[in-house]
Amino acid sequence: MKKKRAASRQEQPATSQKHGKKTAPPGELGTAHSVALLQALHILTVDGRINQDSRRKLKQVEHLLQFICPMLDELQPRGSEVALADCGAGKSYLGFLLYERWFAPRGTGSVYAIERRAELAQGARALAEKQGYARMHFIEGDVQQATTLPEKLDMVCALHACDTATDEAIALALARRAQAIVLVPCCQAEVAAALRLGKAQALSAGALAELWRHPLHTREFGSHLTNVLRCLYLQAQGYSVSVTELTGWEHSLKNELICARWHGNKSRRAYAGAGGDVRAAGAGRAALAAGTAIVRCNTKRAPSPIIRPFLRQVPRAPRSGGGCRV
Repeated sequence: MKKKRAASRQEQPATSQKHGKKTAPPGELGTAHSVALLQALHILTVDGRINQDSRRKLKQVEHLLQFICPMLDELQPRGSEVALADCGAGKSYLGFLLYERWFAPRGTGSVYAIERRAELAQGARALAEKQGYARMHFIEGDVQQATTLPEKLDMVCALHACDTATDEAIALALARRAQAIVLVPCCQAEVAAALRLGKAQALSAGALAELWRHPLHTREFGSHLTNVLRCLYLQAQGYSVSVTELTGWEHSLKNELICARWHGNKSRRAYAGAGGDVRAAGAGRAALAAGTAIVRCNTKRAPSPIIRPFLRQVPRAPRSGGGCRV
């Protein structure tokens, strides 16, 4: 009996009939999606059931669509063709469900999915052809190598793009003058790895290193510092930025949602571009200087495109016994 109950929790019927067409009901999976697409993406099984892992993935994408679609509605009057880039697309769950929800009904606009793993990009391309999604385009390679994108992008998204791939998405958005940016960062190992270098020496040099003494704090502090710098960088480039939770923590631990909209007024309290100055005053400047000096003192390799400009502008901190004093 217990096994039967456990099985029912893992796989539950998740389809209904709507005008003769099978759809996933809003109560189960958010706004209805076609069952054929969900099955093609292996979110639903062939008999219309869904397991808990697939449910979590779909919940994340569904919640993200609730942020993206209203932003696209605002962008559409700017031109007849809206161009959206999905960086680190993976199997293109986000791209397919967004295309079905927003792009297909309007008959205009294009989605560009960028994925470095060739087998995933090729599989997604084959599925798009099968579904008849002619305005979905798939680019194999890193974001920095995506040379076939249009000169102007309206929106750049990155859902759980690992480590510095999120920074590459930001760099792409700036280079292609995107009006909107939507990011859900994933693992962020760059700054955490820098903090681990010479940790013992940093602890002996002062109390600041207590912020990342323990491995868990090293990871979380590095992640937090990275996202703070990303937000400051976007504000400095003329974007208004909001940060919130994407969905419930039971669906994903990588839950920080960064939304940015272009307004053109570069923030004087954030770093003003790659060749500018740190303008933040008082405690804000001290916090920024402290954070970037921590990274500078511990980094042994070239930082990401977002971290690098900050490191150039903050004076190198003096060393004592190989540690950092900031």
